[in-house]
Amino acid sequence: MSVKLSTRQVGNVSVIDVAGRITLGEGSSALRETLREMVAKNQIKILLNLADVTYIDSSGIGELVSGYTTVTNTGGSLKLLNLNKRVKDLLQITKLYTVFEVHEDEAAAIRSYA
Repeated sequence: MSVKLSTRQVGNVSVIDVAGRITLGEGSSALRETLREMVAKNQIKILLNLADVTYIDSSGIGELVSGYTTVTNTGGSLKLLNLNKRVKDLLQITKLYTVFEVHEDEAAAIRSYA
């Protein structure tokens, strides 16, 4: 299964629900395009809900970093929500866990943008 992205607005925060695999090819390019479109529309408070991500490879990690850089450079903020153990471990191994702001609770994550 490839990646499935669905976006929704919660107040002034854009939430991207990600399901499936963020891997080289279709998975990472879909995420990249979605983030670029949001930045182009000046939607720069973005919360990535990774609860249903089953797998992420190095290319997917690269896309998270690239997306983070793109959003941050426009004055925005990209935060992560609901990491499963595998993704959390991967971010800790790569030392990226300290780069991203990570939340377990969506309501608290939304409030953190205030």
